[in-house]
Amino acid sequence: MSPSTYNRKDEASVNTLRLLAVDMVEKAKSGHPGLPLGAAPLVYALFTRFLKHDPEAPDWPDRDRFVMSPGHGSALLYALLHLSGYDVSMDDLKNFRQARSRTPGHPEFGVTPGVEATTGPLGQGFAMCVGLAMAERIMAHLFNRPGHDIFDHNVYALVSDGDLMEGVAGEAASLAGTLGLNKLICVYDDNHMTIEGSTDLSFTEDVRARFLSYGWQVIVVADGEDLQSLNLAFENAIAEQDKPSLIMARTVLGAGSPKAGKPEAHGEPLGPEALKAARQHYGYGDKEPFFVDERVRNNFLERAKTHTERRKRWEELLDSYGKEWPELRAELDRRLAGLLPDDLEIRLKEALTFPGDKPVATRTAGGQVINALSTMLPELVGGSADLGPSNKTLISAGGSFLPLNPGGRNIHFGVREAAMGAVLNGLALSGGVIPFGGTFLVFSDYLRPAIRLSALMKLRVIHVFTHDSVGVGEDGPTHQPVEHIAALRVIPNLCVMRPADAHETGALWMVALKRKLPSALILSRQNLPVLDPSEYPGVIDGPAKGAYVLKEADGSPEALVLASGSEVSLALKALELVERKENVRVVSVPSFELFEEQTPEYRESVLPAVVTKRLAIEAGVSFGWEKHVGERGVVISNEDFGFSAPAEVIFDELGFSPAKVAEAVNKLLG
Repeated sequence: MSPSTYNRKDEASVNTLRLLAVDMVEKAKSGHPGLPLGAAPLVYALFTRFLKHDPEAPDWPDRDRFVMSPGHGSALLYALLHLSGYDVSMDDLKNFRQARSRTPGHPEFGVTPGVEATTGPLGQGFAMCVGLAMAERIMAHLFNRPGHDIFDHNVYALVSDGDLMEGVAGEAASLAGTLGLNKLICVYDDNHMTIEGSTDLSFTEDVRARFLSYGWQVIVVADGEDLQSLNLAFENAIAEQDKPSLIMARTVLGAGSPKAGKPEAHGEPLGPEALKAARQHYGYGDKEPFFVDERVRNNFLERAKTHTERRKRWEELLDSYGKEWPELRAELDRRLAGLLPDDLEIRLKEALTFPGDKPVATRTAGGQVINALSTMLPELVGGSADLGPSNKTLISAGGSFLPLNPGGRNIHFGVREAAMGAVLNGLALSGGVIPFGGTFLVFSDYLRPAIRLSALMKLRVIHVFTHDSVGVGEDGPTHQPVEHIAALRVIPNLCVMRPADAHETGALWMVALKRKLPSALILSRQNLPVLDPSEYPGVIDGPAKGAYVLKEADGSPEALVLASGSEVSLALKALELVERKENVRVVSVPSFELFEEQTPEYRESVLPAVVTKRLAIEAGVSFGWEKHVGERGVVISNEDFGFSAPAEVIFDELGFSPAKVAEAVNKLLG
């Protein structure tokens, strides 16, 4: 500790943060004390001098955002929130890492007031902050008016060596530099230590040079204990108008403990002896665990009063704004509440016309839906990982989101799928925008960690995955998804939707917008027949239920044929070749998740338990279909990788042809 840069109040406050965190870890007999001991001065300087927030209004729209990207340091965050006046009690701190507590092992959005994002998988928090900073720029451009800066906040992240090693952080940092996101300020807890030992083992790059090459401002703080230098660094970062900033602060893992600078300080309690030594080092040797001096409480509470006053001034500004621009205020309120326009679904149905005489790829239909929505839903923004023309995700009149065009609605993520997923999460966390992102289905694996986090946080993020099967054709097995739909379906809270045609695509896009949960739209590269609503009336409203009777049998069905996506039209073609086709019901199953949300009565009406002769068709692995076809059912699937050839050749060889499907149905009927 450098006494020249601390007054007694600062010193006591920083040390209280440190010791509260290690006390939490020690009581839980689990956790990570090293980061809190080393990084406490970094976050103390930020929270008490620069962060614009109000514990009395954690959802204040114009608050600064702070994300602890190395989520294993959660004890430090909880201690900060407690002392700052958030609804995080001392009992909550003492319940750290216990069942159903408000202080889980890693920060969880929606569980603890003041936690802005679920973090822990390293690099994800950093990348989400890029999305948060983009959202601030979007909202400021749309809603700020002269004298009424409704949105003017910064996004801060604490990041670690581990965060910066992760590829997703590199992708996101490159994008942030390209976009010149000056409201993004990352504080690098540069302690040169990982679980396995010194970063010299695996991470010897010049981080400063790397971020300078990305187009960032880099500020070096040689001593992370030096509050004066930290304050100056934050001032310079906030003053920067053209670039994001990285503050590199040299710290010591486990500072002040006998394990200082050692890897064992990272992820296990200090233990009684080392904890005793640390308490003595920081002048708290005679104090009980979880001790907080009144001068420390008063220090934080004085700051909280200032924050509350600032937030109230903002609310007065918002009231004035509403009087001068009432329509804008109403639109802002709607968007922040996450509400869709009342007539959106009706208008979308009126806008979409799909002639039945011409086949249409569902990716193309999806593009038509996006462009129709763009005129009705101004908060819809998104783009693609450099595949916009293939994914059909470009908003034709939307312009590109660039430093000189903050109103652009097309985000060019570049070939950065991992960052795209995390940035979409940040955009969704911000409020006021509905983000979507596109790539080929086979590359959904690159986004999987971010998709999982959006599902954990229950965010309305829409993923558009095109080129959905071996129907990709000549590009071969590296680009032909086989296991990917099944892999997505097993993620809780994620709604996976694979439409059969253009009509189902429009209906399922509407479902994705209505759900305040993540969705994945699985779309075809190849053209598919457009189902005629006069012949198949269920195609308009049935998709929202996840499964519906597309073609009914004459009387009670003897067999059921189930299919999703491109295989629905295959099922209809095959039915014409079935010997007793009048005894067969064809069911379109665009979404397992939506179907399982329906009432038992509805599910029984579509898939009667008495009908055990069932055949499912999907051009991927069969995993998951067994619960719908039952023990006596059959699945026509693809349990191996594809091969390079025209799509029709692949489908025929793998058994996805009308003749082979009809043969399977005839065999099932007996």
